[in-house]
Amino acid sequence: MIQMTPPDPSIRAFLLDEVLRFVKRARACPGVWRIALIGSLTTNKDNPKDADVLVTVDDDANLTALAAAGRRLQGRAQSRNSGADIFLADLSENYIGRTCHWRECRPGIRVACDARHCGRRHFLHDDLDDVTLDAALIKLPPLELWPQLVRRFEVPADVEARLIQPIEASRARAKTGHA
Repeated sequence: MIQMTPPDPSIRAFLLDEVLRFVKRARACPGVWRIALIGSLTTNKDNPKDADVLVTVDDDANLTALAAAGRRLQGRAQSRNSGADIFLADLSENYIGRTCHWRECRPGIRVACDARHCGRRHFLHDDLDDVTLDAALIKLPPLELWPQLVRRFEVPADVEARLIQPIEASRARAKTGHA
């Protein structure tokens, strides 16, 4: 008889697995230069409330696919009463906002949109009056996942096992042509 291991019910494990899925989608988006993990998942906090990811993009990057990947992460997290934020920075290391959580994004479509320039840049939610990131965090995020792996702290064991090792294995397969 084959005995199956039950899925890990921890919210940390779930969020880390979903961040891995997000990274795989986001790294394929044109104009994405860096993907980093920030926030409580970089700590040993047992029950983090959300997954926070920092993505550095070109000034003219089309954010449509990245926002879709972000909505998928957010939706999956919400299914477990959690959340996710995709924070955006430009190549000059300035915080520019978050990905828009609406499926349609254009000027005036949402009365409830609190972005400064709703729809000016599709899928950029520039609610800078409500949310900002520290410049030091943008410049040196705790854990860069793509295009290079950069650890700036001692990584929790579950982050190593559920996020870093699969990313490194994927890189190794890509280098040998076995993607």
